[in-house]
Amino acid sequence: MDVLVNPTESSLLRFTTAGSVDDGKSTLIGRLLYDSKSIFEDQLLAVEESSKRRGDAHVNLALLTDGLRAEREQGITIDVAYRYFATPKRKFIIADTPGHIQYTRNMVTGASTADLAIILIDARLGVIEQTMRHTYLASLLRIGHIVLAVNKMDLVNFDQAVYDKIVADYMKFASGLENLPNVTPIPMSALNGDNVVDKSDATPWYTGPSLLQHLESVQVHTETAADAARFPVQWVIRPISDRNDAKLGNLHDYRGFAGRMASGTFRVGDDVLVYPSEMKTKITGIHTFEGPQQEAIPQLSYSITVADEIDTSRGGMIVKADEPVQTAQEFDAMICWFADKKTLKPRGRFHLRHTTNDVRAIVTEVHYKVNISTLEKSAESKEFALNDIGCVRIRCASPVFFDAYAQNRTTGSFVLVDEQTNNTVAAGMIMKALVDAGDEEAEVAI
Repeated sequence: MDVLVNPTESSLLRFTTAGSVDDGKSTLIGRLLYDSKSIFEDQLLAVEESSKRRGDAHVNLALLTDGLRAEREQGITIDVAYRYFATPKRKFIIADTPGHIQYTRNMVTGASTADLAIILIDARLGVIEQTMRHTYLASLLRIGHIVLAVNKMDLVNFDQAVYDKIVADYMKFASGLENLPNVTPIPMSALNGDNVVDKSDATPWYTGPSLLQHLESVQVHTETAADAARFPVQWVIRPISDRNDAKLGNLHDYRGFAGRMASGTFRVGDDVLVYPSEMKTKITGIHTFEGPQQEAIPQLSYSITVADEIDTSRGGMIVKADEPVQTAQEFDAMICWFADKKTLKPRGRFHLRHTTNDVRAIVTEVHYKVNISTLEKSAESKEFALNDIGCVRIRCASPVFFDAYAQNRTTGSFVLVDEQTNNTVAAGMIMKALVDAGDEEAEVAI
């Protein structure tokens, strides 16, 4: 369950940038950091020296995020760069992702945990295929907010007609999405700082906020303690020692389930189900390095003890007794194919990694692929190549414990790993579970 979070009560906003090559993503983030005074003096000095060596006529703020040598030499972003900054109103984590189509997989990685996506458009080029691709991915990944950053407005003389046409073209495409995010268009020039941190006098016709003003005030939906409680088991702690611990007591019979709270809240005394056995028991202790706790909250790690001897291990899951999780060996999922040297074909075999679970899996059927430009679903081709997106059916060697991605981004997502190379070849989002290997389906809302 998603709940609305007021920015005054939320200390952190995760957002990502996306767009085509040379749309100005890295420059925008550099400008955002520079104008918000979030750059250390040594960082700025290093960027100034790098700009001089490159022969740039001005300080190239894009170098603040293009951290790899290969990126600096090519002048493009090829990896996901994470940057952190804060204002008096909010803290931020930025994922600067590549714009080149070859690195769509990197964009998926950076956007997978984002609350908001900034999609840049070159005002001279308008809406192009990469714009539509990144918008569709943002929608697929359930990112609730998009900032449509119409960049390089200085190169079209801040013409409102150009801006209005781009916004109209974009909204025409976005209106066809099944999960339409909230879209906030902003005209800007990342190079000069127009409407990035402060409102610009060059756009008197624009009455909305600057980018930073919007980021500081946007209300986001996030997983909270009010969601269904999900605790994937990462490790079973069995000290097998007669030593007395100051925080845990005698360790001879200690048996704790270690992991990270994915969502929801556990409290000592809660009735829970432990998967895969689905046996019911009660939480008797919640432990951290600091000592015993009365509750476990999302995104923190704990060791949990229960009242009964329960058989579970890495890949299992603990949930509240009245909030059962989906259990299935077969399900339908949307995937984005990452591999450039291998295609996905029906009967392809992989390792499926989901939360802490790792199971062997086979793609039994390719339902359809999505044409990013038209959003049409085509069932003609049964092979996935690099950056293809579509729906497949997957059968696992053992049960997987999950929620639909629409309900929980953590327990509804997975990756496929090639058995021979151990490379991650696809990222997936679970849509619905199948009761068995037959045709009978148990629908889960997407």
